[in-house]
Amino acid sequence: MKHHLLTIAVLGGLIALAVGASEAFGIRLYDRIATHLCISLVLVLGLQVFMGNSGILSFAHIGFMGVGAYTSAVLTIPVQMKGMALPDLYPVMQGIELSPYLAVAAGGLAAALVAAVVSFPLMRLSDAAAVITSFALLVVLYTIMTHWSEVTNGPRTLFGLPKATDLWTAAVVALLALGAALAFKESRTGRLLRASRDDEHAAAAIGANIPLLRWRAFVVAALFAGIGGALWGHFITSFSPKAFYLKETFLILSMLVIGGPATVTGAVIGTFVVTVAYESLRALEGLINEAKLIDQPVIGLTEIVLAMAMIGVLVLRPGGLFATREIGVLVARQMARWETRSWTGKPPTAPSTTPTPKNPKTSG
Repeated sequence: MKHHLLTIAVLGGLIALAVGASEAFGIRLYDRIATHLCISLVLVLGLQVFMGNSGILSFAHIGFMGVGAYTSAVLTIPVQMKGMALPDLYPVMQGIELSPYLAVAAGGLAAALVAAVVSFPLMRLSDAAAVITSFALLVVLYTIMTHWSEVTNGPRTLFGLPKATDLWTAAVVALLALGAALAFKESRTGRLLRASRDDEHAAAAIGANIPLLRWRAFVVAALFAGIGGALWGHFITSFSPKAFYLKETFLILSMLVIGGPATVTGAVIGTFVVTVAYESLRALEGLINEAKLIDQPVIGLTEIVLAMAMIGVLVLRPGGLFATREIGVLVARQMARWETRSWTGKPPTAPSTTPTPKNPKTSG
């Protein structure tokens, strides 16, 4: 329990530091970056709930982000604006206008409901089959969002959402998501799911219902994704289905893979590292184009560098920056070493591994 509290304290402190730094600088760009970072944290933590505990890569996560965003949009666009934003909207939905905060919760629940309905048969699959079907599910969700013009305005941009997501709102939801991800990891479902990840046959032998465990984690992950998508929608206020496809999928996956999918700490640290790198590379790309150092405009530098970084991490540290242990465990061990040093006056020494020489008079 002490380790979990330390983990929440350290990672929550990082989120608070990002918020405090943005408030201290008072620069609108930094506020936007910090808000987007907190929203990304909700999405990455949701992906860690399923992928980190089950060991199965899920491409469909961003599709559920789109479900949450469009659900919240339909429920919050002002009635007088729905005729322009959604000209083909069903009459029964034209008079609905909810508070954005209620709509964010509804977006999460809608994404979780869709995941609960469509995913249970898929949870029986493992390895490559599970990855391929998750990608197919992403394609299905993207196609529905692109062609269901009555609700999503089709491939065109949907506009008119009230701007309700600020930095503090996103930070509070990110902190709640952090606590929920850690609680799920240490729950009975999370422990059994990790056991099935490490040895599926042994977990089944002790009575673990592996498809049900995976289904629960998948639904919880979709809930996180729906809430994150609704927050993002009320932050950006206009979007199209393209925002919920391959580019965003790659970005969220890179955050989790670089940080370490098996730990909540890895999800948070990976989000911070990739966000800083992503924004820095975007700024560098803009400076190169403005200075006209190259005849042709530089496009795609950010994605190329992130892809190379992901390849490097997978080669050198396949488990990510935090592969197995949460940061609370590492902090607790360091504190124990300091306590030992303060009691003895010198750093603790490891037991000697040098073998004791045998007495030649008594040996064989």
